[in-house]
Amino acid sequence: MKEPGLIKAIDRLEDAHWLDSLAGALRTAVTAVVRSPAVRDVLHGVPLGHPLHPTAVQVPIGAWLSAGVLDATGRAPDASRFLVGLGALSALPAAVAGAADLSQLRPQQSRIGVVHAGANVVAVALYTASYLQRRGGREASGRLLGFLGLAVVSASGFLGGHLSFRKAAGANHAEGVPARFPAGWQSIGELTALPENELTGLHVGDQPLVALRRGAAIDVLSNVCSHLSGPLSEGELIGRDTADPCVKCPWHGSVFSMRTGDVQHGPATAPVPSLRSRIVDGVVEVLMPDAG
Repeated sequence: MKEPGLIKAIDRLEDAHWLDSLAGALRTAVTAVVRSPAVRDVLHGVPLGHPLHPTAVQVPIGAWLSAGVLDATGRAPDASRFLVGLGALSALPAAVAGAADLSQLRPQQSRIGVVHAGANVVAVALYTASYLQRRGGREASGRLLGFLGLAVVSASGFLGGHLSFRKAAGANHAEGVPARFPAGWQSIGELTALPENELTGLHVGDQPLVALRRGAAIDVLSNVCSHLSGPLSEGELIGRDTADPCVKCPWHGSVFSMRTGDVQHGPATAPVPSLRSRIVDGVVEVLMPDAG
């Protein structure tokens, strides 16, 4: 089956370099306003274990869709007006979470994301106008603006779905690592070949790993950042002399525990696969749980 023309049109947004200035301005604004790493983690959804934005948008979309049903049936205008206002207010925190995610995407993804964000701004403006019209007793124009807002937010939702599922923004990019990793214990070389207290990039077959040796203790993770597949071995080692050193991804700054692979700071929300290690006759071997 041929690829739908609509998808091809959206894919062309990836090459719209004129959108880079808008994405850069948004990135600068998010960096300036959201300075606290803890707040950024909440906006990315680190405490939830997956991005916050897709969950947060359920409130405004649900409210607006419900208002649309009431408007279409001509019932409960007061309830419809309340739902329109609720949607407009609840869209604000959803937009902030989305902006935080958008500020940490690849250029091709961010170009689509900017259009998605712009459409959402238009939808909120239409629904705000719809609410004000209804408050002024102008139900007919309020309903018309509401239907226009629903059309725009539906198109924006399609773009958001395309960004998430077609372009894998917000997806766990390390989820498939265990399925590709060979089962059983695998050698990664002599213990003496691993430098002390340094991140070391290694491979088992075609699967990249990052290792940290501390004496006879070897911490090993997949070398694929769960946010956007950044090479962790090229990142920064944090807390070198602590009991739980971490690695910071060089691409977008996600921080993971070298011992467990757990996320310490976003934008990543999913852990990086962690491997068991052992030393047999001076050779380091690793085991990926659930490999293969």
